[in-house]
Amino acid sequence: MRICLFSSKPYDRDSFLAANCPPDWHLQFHETRLTADSVALAKGSEVVCAFINDDLSAPVLEQLAADGTRLIALRSAGYNHVDLAAAQRLGLPVVRVPAYSPHAVAEHAVALVMALNRRTHRAFNRTREGDFSLHGLTGFDLHGKRVGVVGGGKIGQVFARIMHGFGCQVLIHDPFPLSGLEALGARQAPLDEVIASSDILSLHCPLTDASYHLIDRERLTQMKRGAMLINTGRGALVDAPALIEALKSGQLGYLGLDVYEEESELFFEDHSDLPLQDDTLARLLSFPNVIITAHQAFLTHEALAAIAHTTLDNIKAWLAGRPSNEVKAGA
Repeated sequence: MRICLFSSKPYDRDSFLAANCPPDWHLQFHETRLTADSVALAKGSEVVCAFINDDLSAPVLEQLAADGTRLIALRSAGYNHVDLAAAQRLGLPVVRVPAYSPHAVAEHAVALVMALNRRTHRAFNRTREGDFSLHGLTGFDLHGKRVGVVGGGKIGQVFARIMHGFGCQVLIHDPFPLSGLEALGARQAPLDEVIASSDILSLHCPLTDASYHLIDRERLTQMKRGAMLINTGRGALVDAPALIEALKSGQLGYLGLDVYEEESELFFEDHSDLPLQDDTLARLLSFPNVIITAHQAFLTHEALAAIAHTTLDNIKAWLAGRPSNEVKAGA
């Protein structure tokens, strides 16, 4: 069986080859994104394995189905880049990796909090240039600060537990009742309360119609002046142009992003020799109190191994007629 992997980097190749797939499975790795222009590379592949910035719109899915693809295996938890209605119409099951390492993403969110607070990115650059002064590097004690978590799933709860360990007061908002929050040192609260009262606000919710631009111009004005915003969830949870206004006015004191709404043409590739064409991203990068990483929160050895194993297990389950981790339109 032929499996075509798009957007596959050397670390993906290493983790999949180490996962010991059956000997009659042929893994074909392509660094290029899946698009209407590259879809021909998958011709004859029963399984197409895609990542978050691959194009799985109706026209691409139609071409895949016509060329013999029978399964779409995502290497991600998110699936908002897939036209599920079209996949269902074409008889293409879509499976995903619902949870690979919540610790990886939660710990990266904490790393952004720590780096922004103690200005380690600025201190690093200073000392490399022989500047050992401390002015402008003053941070604050995390102990006693209020941390708001939007999204009480596995990642959100791991993040809450870590921040509670610093001595923070933790509020979690989730549309569904949560249990076991006492063990995390947290309590569930309405979204408005979480946004308005948090010194640090971290987003860990999925992207849906209801959560699109959850943090917009109005919500930014509702935050504490000078608060910190962290987003390791989905780029479109935040209205990026509104962030610029909030940063310029001082309403938003710190910003840490690992995702960006228009990241698909930028992230996971080296553009260092090219002028940055995205004016919004360029402006955000110009602020000294902003750190942006290129969707690397998932990138740990443990998470990569879990992604590879779960993806291959999903394919095995599909072959056995018992699909696991399948996502469908309207579900």
